[in-house]
Amino acid sequence: MELELRHLKTIRAIAEAGSLTRAATALGLAQPALSAQLKRIERALGGELFERGRHGVRATALGELVLERTRIVLPAVTELQQEAARFARAPRTPTACFRLGGTHGPLLGALVDRLAHVVPDARVTTCTSWSERELATLLGEGRLDFALAGTCGSAEPPGADGLTWREVAVDPVFVMLPDTHPLADRAEVDLTELAGEEWACVPGDGCFGDCFTAACARAGFTPSRMYETDTASLVHLVQVGRAVGLCRATFPTTPGIVSRPLAGTPLAWRHLLGWHTASQQPHTTATVLAQARLAHAGVAARSDSYTQWLARQARVP
Repeated sequence: MELELRHLKTIRAIAEAGSLTRAATALGLAQPALSAQLKRIERALGGELFERGRHGVRATALGELVLERTRIVLPAVTELQQEAARFARAPRTPTACFRLGGTHGPLLGALVDRLAHVVPDARVTTCTSWSERELATLLGEGRLDFALAGTCGSAEPPGADGLTWREVAVDPVFVMLPDTHPLADRAEVDLTELAGEEWACVPGDGCFGDCFTAACARAGFTPSRMYETDTASLVHLVQVGRAVGLCRATFPTTPGIVSRPLAGTPLAWRHLLGWHTASQQPHTTATVLAQARLAHAGVAARSDSYTQWLARQARVP
């Protein structure tokens, strides 16, 4: 027999009553039934709990040990039941949960920071991938709530049934040069001036590579080599002068590197926020989209080269 709470309550009742007869009356049992139950409890615990005499019962040493534990266990269980009942009755607002995905770049981190500011109790998790298609698949499967992806220029967003994509912002594509490069002091660089360079960019499964090749063809050359690699390796290749990097204008300032706009803005990147239409409430999507746009504005404001480019564009009639 396994010991149960009702057995502890029986032991306590016997000790408080001082006799089996009075305890049986208090418990609403026949005295023989209580005696039989006590024997089963004593067998489960390995010894007698009470000494029986003419004047009632008295706890044995084992009985005192069990009673001592009973005085702790029974009030704790009662308190647990009362606390659980109060919790069940109390009105609660569901905790917001944001499972965010994104490609490389500072925008995902900035969005996490914005959501932590406006929805401080929310639970936020992140997932990164170089593949916009993979992020779209994760949205479609319900494994992400929102994804920050993008397209080159006006290309269609990554496809998956039931997804909604909204534009966050459009960035010009800048070039990253070592600060010792002969063109590093220019306000902007013409693509033709970089015809002899090797190139580096982060990977993607959209049309950016084809768009870059087409822009080079319009400038009268074919790029000699393109290194597709992770962000840290791209930065290293630029710092040591091995390659000119291609980046979104929001790329953060990095020691030993300057980012410069290309004359005429031959390449642009459209930041998009996506979600599954059927799984998100309109007020939630409005909040996340607004915070994504604020996150982009904050990231852009921290880039000197981007703010200077924006100021020049504002002066163009």
